[in-house]
Amino acid sequence: MSNPLLQVISANRAGACVALPSICSAQPDVILASALLVAEKDAPLLIEATSNQVNQDGGYTGMKPAEFVTHVKGICAKAGLPESALILGGDHLGPQAWRSMPADQAMAKAKELMKAYVEAGFTKIHLDCSEGCAGEEAQVGDELSASRAAQLAAICEEYAPDPNHLNYIVGTEVPPPGGARDAAEAQGVEPTPPERAAQTLQMHFEKFSTLGLHAAKERICGLVVQPGVEFSPFHIDHLPADSDTTLRAALDPFQNVVFEAHSTDYQRSSALPRLADMGFAILKVGPALTFAYRQAIYALDQMLDWLEEDNRTAPKLPKILEAQMLSEPKYWHAHYHGSDQDVRLLRHFSYADRIRYYWPQEKVQDALETLFSALQTHRIPEVLQLQLFASQAVERAQALQSRGFGIEKALVLAEIQQALQPYFFERVEIPQLEEAL
Repeated sequence: MSNPLLQVISANRAGACVALPSICSAQPDVILASALLVAEKDAPLLIEATSNQVNQDGGYTGMKPAEFVTHVKGICAKAGLPESALILGGDHLGPQAWRSMPADQAMAKAKELMKAYVEAGFTKIHLDCSEGCAGEEAQVGDELSASRAAQLAAICEEYAPDPNHLNYIVGTEVPPPGGARDAAEAQGVEPTPPERAAQTLQMHFEKFSTLGLHAAKERICGLVVQPGVEFSPFHIDHLPADSDTTLRAALDPFQNVVFEAHSTDYQRSSALPRLADMGFAILKVGPALTFAYRQAIYALDQMLDWLEEDNRTAPKLPKILEAQMLSEPKYWHAHYHGSDQDVRLLRHFSYADRIRYYWPQEKVQDALETLFSALQTHRIPEVLQLQLFASQAVERAQALQSRGFGIEKALVLAEIQQALQPYFFERVEIPQLEEAL
């Protein structure tokens, strides 16, 4: 049976300018918009959950791995995407979510996590043991990280319904789950030197061999390194124009291994094929898509102001969200710094998009339902749509209406798709997709 992830990897290693976007989000409309877009392009869809987001205890989404799989598959079915086109990945899987515990306890929790993920049907597994646990350095070295990663791979091999379907991503030079470093850390980020990339890969192969994981070692297909792209709440580090093309040479000794780029959100469209040429066959994106979702929702809120003026009874979404963020600041207060005005703007408009944690809350969901219900009572002229949305999004939304979506929902999906569209700069044909894993 063919594996669309491995096909993209093989094509990239053969020199094709091709990469697979990895959608790192649990937001339902982001998943739906992504599924609709890849179905239109007859492409595979890679959806990933992080260990903070989804774990055996529920994570911040409240979903365990099996529940997340059901959640994603249900949305994809509505989009008409065949299940064979769906690849499920686990991102930053390791002790990270429990790093406040001593290492032995955190690793025990991480082993439970791996078991839950592979039993649920996740096949792309990012082994991330780079962050230290209680009493350790914030970032541990390659040897300890690779040793712990091998221990977790052993659990995956034991509990996966078919270990042959697993693909491992390794690497210790990774941004934090959810993306976005502090502003001081993000500016001037240094790309990974080729020799360090090769050293990290070699260490993981050695640690897998030490544990007798010879078959699993052959399933290592990706290494997370830093190409020089990053973002902070107020700042984007764009791929340097003179980015080092020699990094790809670090992969030469390792057959069927590519690079995985994290935090590619907000990069210029021209940077994405350049990353593919550098050997980055997997491009992760998440906050940029929920950023687009928020843009669309706020635009719809303004639209209702124009349609109803003084007669508006629906609450204003930004005010509802501001109240929720102030009453429960745990998702943003450690990430946003500056004057009161700076922090207020960041709560709503940050590249880090910490507002995404608040959309599922009951008061926000009630306000969203009221907003959409109010908009559905109006005819929304195209000229008003064009005032608040780019013409490309309006055109795409009008096409989505043929799928049965009202214009207000279609505009939201279209805005997300506009943010995702640049990731489909080129792709190889994926034959026999119906047989894919």
